[in-house]
Amino acid sequence: MLKKSIPLLSIFGLLIFTAPKNLNAQNAAGQLHPDDKQAEASRIVSKLITTANYKSITLNDSISALIYDRYIKSLDINHNYLLAADVDEFDKLKYKLDDNIKAGELAGAFGIFNVYQKRFKERWTYALSLLDKNTDLNKKETYVYDRRDLPFIKTQQEMDENWRKRVKYDLLNLSVVVADMDKNKQTLKKRYQSLLDQAEKMTGQDVFQIFMGAFTNSVDPHTNYFNPFYAQQFNIQMARSLEGIGATLGIEDEYVTISALTAGGPAAKSKQVGINDRILAVAQGKDGEFEDIVGWRLENAVSVIRGQKGSVVRLKLLPKGKSATDEPTIVDIVRDKVILEEQSAKKEIRTYNTNGKTTKIGVITIPSFYMDFKAYEAGNQNYKSTTRDVKLILDTLKAMKVDGVMIDLRQDGGGSLTEAIALTGLFIKSGPVVQVRNTRGQVQVDQDRDTSVTYAGPLAVVVDRYSASASEIFAAAIQDYGRGLILGSQTYGKGTVQTQLSLDRAVANTNEDSAADSPEGNKFGQLNLTMAKFYRITGSSTQHKGVTPDIDLPSLIQASKYGEDTEPSALPWDTIAKTDYKPVGSFDNIIPSLTKLHNERAKSSPAYQYFTDMIAYLNRNEMVKNISLTETDFKKQRETNEAAARNRDNLIRKAMGLPTLKKGETNGKKDDLDFTKREAGQILTDYILSNK
Repeated sequence: MLKKSIPLLSIFGLLIFTAPKNLNAQNAAGQLHPDDKQAEASRIVSKLITTANYKSITLNDSISALIYDRYIKSLDINHNYLLAADVDEFDKLKYKLDDNIKAGELAGAFGIFNVYQKRFKERWTYALSLLDKNTDLNKKETYVYDRRDLPFIKTQQEMDENWRKRVKYDLLNLSVVVADMDKNKQTLKKRYQSLLDQAEKMTGQDVFQIFMGAFTNSVDPHTNYFNPFYAQQFNIQMARSLEGIGATLGIEDEYVTISALTAGGPAAKSKQVGINDRILAVAQGKDGEFEDIVGWRLENAVSVIRGQKGSVVRLKLLPKGKSATDEPTIVDIVRDKVILEEQSAKKEIRTYNTNGKTTKIGVITIPSFYMDFKAYEAGNQNYKSTTRDVKLILDTLKAMKVDGVMIDLRQDGGGSLTEAIALTGLFIKSGPVVQVRNTRGQVQVDQDRDTSVTYAGPLAVVVDRYSASASEIFAAAIQDYGRGLILGSQTYGKGTVQTQLSLDRAVANTNEDSAADSPEGNKFGQLNLTMAKFYRITGSSTQHKGVTPDIDLPSLIQASKYGEDTEPSALPWDTIAKTDYKPVGSFDNIIPSLTKLHNERAKSSPAYQYFTDMIAYLNRNEMVKNISLTETDFKKQRETNEAAARNRDNLIRKAMGLPTLKKGETNGKKDDLDFTKREAGQILTDYILSNK
């Protein structure tokens, strides 16, 4: 199996260091301390990463500085807690982490965290105290809510002023929905107290997880340490069975965020939940009271969102692209058993009328490259897999006499390498599909050896920035063989393979006493180590660059924020020797004319105006770091944002032939507004008609 390619945005990471005496002195009663198992895990992880990881590194001062910077960011990315003097003191550790990681000396890492924890409690205690005072919502002033590019605050007085404005900002956000100051203050008191309660529940395992995350992610974005709790969560996902809403959660700043949706799961089926939506609050049952989860630890948020099959959970969401001042969306979801093997390929027929000619396009949406390995190994002839499902769909589409087939791989984060190879084989006679180079530099060429072709007609593959790993292998092979058009946007660029290693086993190999101390296992956690790299049959790596489409289609996924090339520690793109393969066709001559037809439609399309406006809006939002704290200006900005969002939605609805929205109306099902799928089908139609 390939590791899920879209990384989680989380506060959890990896690290280790020795503290100067004044930091060690922080380890007084009531503060968190490292234990012997964490020290042992530190030594084992450092050894594995420096000797067995695909990316060969030496732990030195430059790596130490990267780890240090990442650790501080993981604790206080927005510079709201730590004072400049705190960070100046921490800087003494910046170039000592490499030696301390190898030695398993964690006092410094825990010392830094204890100072951060102290500041965290001070800030939220102060925020609570402000709620007992009068707040002038009409005072003209501005709040900088994004401080990540600003220096750390120097004085306590400046910090208090920053937090006074923070509390006012929170009150204004509530006041635009409920004009009851007392009620809003009570809401914030519950939220702030909850944050303090969560802080009290932090353990040494949490500190070690954050620290180790900073370490491993400084080496490679897909090499990850999981403490015993997170190892269990990861393996539940890999086992592919749990009860809940079918969403992967992460932490971005203080928000619990939707990192991925399980195809066919309750959240995806609702059509109201999207990737990068932020969860503000959770309620149990249809009538339960909302519990604010802003600032919660990830495992605590998971515990209230996950639940028994058939039960109802209500989420208060701030959708992607919405600012903190916008009205949240409330979604009711019925929890269900989520079995990832049941993420099945789906089909639909889309009809196009062009110049009096009707074209039928069969669309196959593939959410992941899945395979029921247990059933396969047990000899079950009806085991479930992507390739088997798609083959049946292709046979059905051929019987329905479609003129072309479109494979939709958008937001498909990968899965089984075996399935990527087998799926390619449905469209070519036989030949190499992908090359894999291991840590020793040995290259294995994986081939499709089945000479039968299930579908030989016109083909297009649609991809986006979230198409990754196995998706990229399939799309690259189809492109390299000249078998189909690749449409959409540049893919993620994850061209590496990870192996899950139990640290309990690693410790057992070096220390029999430690192994005996943990008979039930999972005492030391798990390391997901990068062990190999993928290459196209042309010799070009999919790592970093991904797959470039033949014709670009607009996307709201910001390539500057998501993708392997945005990760500073990602492995580079490179090449190896090409394989001996024979292309079955070429689109070089037809792509210019297809692009011209596409561009002509774009000039007069309201949908393209929508994408242009929305992309500009997202870019503007990236630049805005502050907001007026005057109530009238604040509410006016909320109304302006809502009107602008409604206008953008109406542009895409107009392009899709749907009724426009009035004030207060919601956007409805997101699938109804899938312009990219429609335009990709039109491009394939243009190609089909060009050959008639």
